Amino acid sequence: MNEIFEMLDGGEWVHGIRPDVGAELMRVKDLCFELNAIRPSAVDEREALIKRILGKIEKPFCIHSPFRCDFGYRISIGRNFTANYNLTILDEAKVSIGDNVFIGPNTGIYTVIHAFDGAQRLEGVMRAAPVHVGNDVWIGAGVSILAGVTIGDGAVIGAGSVVTRDVPPRTFAAGNPCRFIREITPADRVKCADD
Repeated sequence: MNEIFEMLDGGEWVHGIRPDVGAELMRVKDLCFELNAIRPSAVDEREALIKRILGKIEKPFCIHSPFRCDFGYRISIGRNFTANYNLTILDEAKVSIGDNVFIGPNTGIYTVIHAFDGAQRLEGVMRAAPVHVGNDVWIGAGVSILAGVTIGDGAVIGAGSVVTRDVPPRTFAAGNPCRFIREITPADRVKCADD
């Protein structure tokens, strides 16, 4: 199993439909199913299972169900992480998420790239590219983050965006395809009514 990840991490095309890969995908599907069936109020039980699924996650964190991933152990998440409902991470390549990251509902992070040729795609020919999300990032609802993307520290991604290329630090980006809108500056600080 490790050799396929070495090839994927090297950016090589591989045949992804294999018994060992299928067995591992099924194992993690079962764990995600179990997680999604646990009551939200059973915080300790949920956290223990999330730690079994993911490669690394630091406390505190909150992942609302449903949550789905392919392998789990290729995902690394920092502290103060919040994922709203229906986060999907296809982690054929490594996914790293920094500290203080908020992810809105119905968001997907996809590292897998399938072959364009239909016959090869049917055979499971694929490659993968890692995704990196920096610190202090907010990803709005319904965002798709595609293979090979890096989102810089302090960036904000607008709802419904399809992120196909890197997003610079401390910028607001949105759209399909996602594009630079403007820098985030100290003028973006708001005054709270209860301060």
